[in-house]
Amino acid sequence: MKKITFLLTFLISSACIAQVVLEDFEGPAPTLGFSNGPGTATIVPDPAVGGTNGNVLEIITGAASAPWQQAELTLQNDWMDLTTNKIVSVDVYSTSAFDMLARVEGGTGPISATDDSHTGSGWETLSFDFSIPKDNQQPANGSYPKIFFFNLWDSSAGGGAGGWADPNGASTVRTSYVDNITAFSTPPPPTCNDGIQNQGETGVDCGGPNCAACPSPPTVAAPTPPNRPAADVISIFSDVYTDIVVDTFDTSWCGATTSEIMVASNPTKVITGLGCEGVEFITGRFDATGFTTFHMDIYTNADTFNKSFNIKFSDWNGGSSEVSALEYSATNANILPNPNPGTWISLEIPLSSFNPINSPSRADLVQFIITSDLGTVYYDNLYLHKNTTASVDDVNAAVFTAYPNPTSNNWTISGTTTINSVAIFDITGKQITTVEANDMDVVINTTNMVAGMYFARIESANGAQTIKLIKE
Repeated sequence: MKKITFLLTFLISSACIAQVVLEDFEGPAPTLGFSNGPGTATIVPDPAVGGTNGNVLEIITGAASAPWQQAELTLQNDWMDLTTNKIVSVDVYSTSAFDMLARVEGGTGPISATDDSHTGSGWETLSFDFSIPKDNQQPANGSYPKIFFFNLWDSSAGGGAGGWADPNGASTVRTSYVDNITAFSTPPPPTCNDGIQNQGETGVDCGGPNCAACPSPPTVAAPTPPNRPAADVISIFSDVYTDIVVDTFDTSWCGATTSEIMVASNPTKVITGLGCEGVEFITGRFDATGFTTFHMDIYTNADTFNKSFNIKFSDWNGGSSEVSALEYSATNANILPNPNPGTWISLEIPLSSFNPINSPSRADLVQFIITSDLGTVYYDNLYLHKNTTASVDDVNAAVFTAYPNPTSNNWTISGTTTINSVAIFDITGKQITTVEANDMDVVINTTNMVAGMYFARIESANGAQTIKLIKE
């Protein structure tokens, strides 16, 4: 009798440390999203005849040529603890066989993805083992608040980036249902970005004595790129080269936020909330055939050990959505340094090292996507080139001046070439105004500006330049 009592006690104790259901969609609705296509992720009743699962998550992928469609779930209470036990169990309903890829991100470990197969027999429990990574990701190792589901993965294509269903197949519309996200759990870390300044915060809503320190921007500008012939560079963001037209550096279909600040008088992009961020240039879409090398300078305060910085170019092949892509994952195994040097990290990567998805031609690049677990990242000098350089005499440099400077009224900015636009920033890096132009001279109205120092970023057909301005 004592042995039986001991056994029951042991089983009860073991249950206390077992996996738990972190989301069953029966209480308040969690945060849901859907991206990379026109599909949906919604909470609906159990679709099975006589179903007993209550509410479940319905995932509909609704577009051909968009295999990377993903349903996005953010847990509302405890996070998944994948430090030791890296298995997440999920009940999935489908009446047809398919492979599902799951990806975890947004927490303390690297982005990780893995898969499992469904036989099409209705409700089945899939076991996603994140110690066996797929899609060129790393094993999970940490805690995670987000899990994404992909209906159009093809496990037979292998564990690399080639595991996506053929976007030109007969049909890529699929519906599946998800319930009972089960894993080991851990409480989320302290929330410091709560919309107010507290816990010792001054002037910002981050950090504090009970949280990680606020990210510190670099004090030195990114390295200046070399002179290159204009025909040998496609620049997305740089002061030295002429940029393409970018529709947005802060897409709505990724959760991160990108803004622009000044670092040592140099415009610099800063991404917060990584995750995922997208840059879209439908207006400035370009043909990169013949270009050989990708370049980007990044800066982060985060520990770079066992982390990744993943980049992707989306090729639309002349259409209105993605057909193929080029991907590269920067890790400690290739180009991401360890430990963090505390300086700018220059990513100079041959395009031949990128992983091709669905045989991209590079002829119609429309989007640039970043996924990373490095937290806040600053970047500059984002461009492609042909690995050639030019002498100073070969470059028709643009030169701009402002007068009067200082001024108590307006500035007139004049150049040696036609000015396309002028963006004005204050000393904190906040953008004050932008003036579109097509002239050699541009007048900047200072009526609503307080006295102090400002910076003007001037864009022209022959280059860009940043100059200092004084308002008296």
